Amino acid sequence: MPISFSPPVVLAPMAGITNRAFRRLCRESARASGAEGVGMYVSEMVTSRALVERSEESLDLVTFGPDEDPRAVQLYAVAPGTVAAAVRMLLDEDRADHIDLNFGCPVPKVTRKGGGSALPWKRDLFRSIVGAAIEAADGRVPVSVKMRKGIDDDHLTYLDAGRAAAQEGAVWVTLHGRTTSQMYAGQADWDSIRALKDELRSTDTAVLGNGDIWTAQDALRLVEETGADGVVVGRGCLGRPWLFGQLAAAFEGRPIPADPGLGEVLVTLRRHAQLLVDDHGEDKGCRDIRKHMAWYLKGFSVRQQVRQSLGTVSTLAELDDLLSQIDPDQEFNTEVGEGPRGRTSGNRRPALPDGWLDTCDLDEAAASLVARAEINVSGG
Repeated sequence: MPISFSPPVVLAPMAGITNRAFRRLCRESARASGAEGVGMYVSEMVTSRALVERSEESLDLVTFGPDEDPRAVQLYAVAPGTVAAAVRMLLDEDRADHIDLNFGCPVPKVTRKGGGSALPWKRDLFRSIVGAAIEAADGRVPVSVKMRKGIDDDHLTYLDAGRAAAQEGAVWVTLHGRTTSQMYAGQADWDSIRALKDELRSTDTAVLGNGDIWTAQDALRLVEETGADGVVVGRGCLGRPWLFGQLAAAFEGRPIPADPGLGEVLVTLRRHAQLLVDDHGEDKGCRDIRKHMAWYLKGFSVRQQVRQSLGTVSTLAELDDLLSQIDPDQEFNTEVGEGPRGRTSGNRRPALPDGWLDTCDLDEAAASLVARAEINVSGG
């Protein structure tokens, strides 16, 4: 089944990153490249329980800008009933055009209770959550699934989970080619993406590949090598929202725009800060932009004192003063700028509930523990 948007590129949900401001920058980049379509840009992860309880934070996360179409919401869920209620709420209140289910989060505070990327190991629970979300959507919007290969190399789940998601009616499955234990370390296993595509080739469920897409050329290569129907990009766009313009050009067969020099990067950084301030006020907006500084400036020459001060900036006037002290006449450092970005830690024993791997079925003890994984906070 072909995916219903073009180019076949999705911005991966990232906690504290893919808010309205960042999604707007990425979307604008695709439009500026002359793309016929702009792809899909997914919200930060929202927990089903928090949404049903109508927490202020969660409602804000599912509030989209007027130019966002389609409006894609990623839900974290550990209980079929709660995810169904969350999906019905989103659709009855006209808050979403697409639902993506998160089974890929490898963070220990989530997996040690059986949630996130640990959950697909319990096959019946995984299937029931996916099925409940799709049943609640009742054909009004498509539902997709994002997951990892498995818990570790000895406990892989992606083929079983992919088949289950397809049988329940997921429009696509995104596979991050790493396990829970890998976190973000090492090299993504694109062979697993190809294997999942082969497994689901006779179904109506598409497969999207995720992991180690740092450039538009990487995205094209992943699709060519795996047969995937599209790509999902996360860490590769940190400090590089213009990557989506490059991806759009690549998939449409047009010349790929060059990476910008530092002068243009600083303009983008400043606009990013302004969008955050417009959305959240100067105090929170300036605090939010701090985490992006190192990503935007990676590979460029900036005095250490200026870098340090950018990490504590508190007003737009202060930001303007600091940016004026940077020499903008610097070319993009391709070797540094197109390498891994963001978190790279991993290769550690995954945090799991006691006895979690003893069986793939959800026994009474595991069910009780997973119920406590129904966290009521969103965004991470």
